[in-house]
Amino acid sequence: MQLFIGGACAGKRDTVTARFPAARWWPLNDVHPLSDCHQALEAERPLVINGVLEWLASALDATEHDALRSQWQRELATLGQRADELNAPLLVITTEVGRGIVPMQPKQRRLRDANGWFNQDAAAQAEQVWYVRHGLVQLLKG
Repeated sequence: MQLFIGGACAGKRDTVTARFPAARWWPLNDVHPLSDCHQALEAERPLVINGVLEWLASALDATEHDALRSQWQRELATLGQRADELNAPLLVITTEVGRGIVPMQPKQRRLRDANGWFNQDAAAQAEQVWYVRHGLVQLLKG
């Protein structure tokens, strides 16, 4: 798994598109949760998962936080294993939020925290982690 992290409109999508032009994109949301991503995997074809923040916003409304974190940790591991079996590069795009700004609303703070923990868990499982800022790409891990 490769993880691309960066702020909003930092160039993550353009970077992944340039590197993996034949990739299939799977946007996470309340209709397409992380648990359904395995359906989009195809042998030898890269799969790009994006929309993590949007999916977390809806998932946090329906699931207790610790349970959700355990769930995404298991799902990322299973998805990564299945992608390896199919020789399908798995690419996850996440948005870095916060950077020192603490939201006023408890729900927004909870989302910011969940997004940060998701990024940490995804980075721990990824073979490569890329940071994208201003269209510039820096390898952080791998």
